[in-house]
Amino acid sequence: MAALKTIFVSVITAVMLLGGTATQEVTSTQLIEEAKAYDTKEIIYTGEVIGDIMQRGDHSWVNVSDGSNAIGVWILSDLVRDIKFTGRYKVKGDTVKVTGIFYRACKEHGGDMDIHASDIKILKQGYKISEATSIWQAVFTVLGLVLTILLSIHIFRKKL
Repeated sequence: MAALKTIFVSVITAVMLLGGTATQEVTSTQLIEEAKAYDTKEIIYTGEVIGDIMQRGDHSWVNVSDGSNAIGVWILSDLVRDIKFTGRYKVKGDTVKVTGIFYRACKEHGGDMDIHASDIKILKQGYKISEATSIWQAVFTVLGLVLTILLSIHIFRKKL
């Protein structure tokens, strides 16, 4: 029993001593509100790729939104080649898990908050969002077109 207690205390002590080095999964709100605590720490951040992937030589900028905020991610261009969909109007972007170093005021990028990613994994492929046109939308569109044509003819005849 004493040996088990000693092992337990040793494990707890090791976890406490090494606790600052473990990679932690965080949200954008945590990164923004507790930026100083996460500065230069390795983190895991998950969200939807939005906007454009902006290539800058051998690196690229990717914006990743967890639904609350978006964080810029600086990553090797080779690691973003598998991203097929970026979120925008009528498109749901790929959901990714980013592992990297968080900077609250990155000196390399003009003092902006960003993540320098060492790895990115696609968790879920994005897709195009299709909206079916209802019969009523089509009917009102045709009626509006016919009414516009009739009014245009009426106005044109009055001017002659």
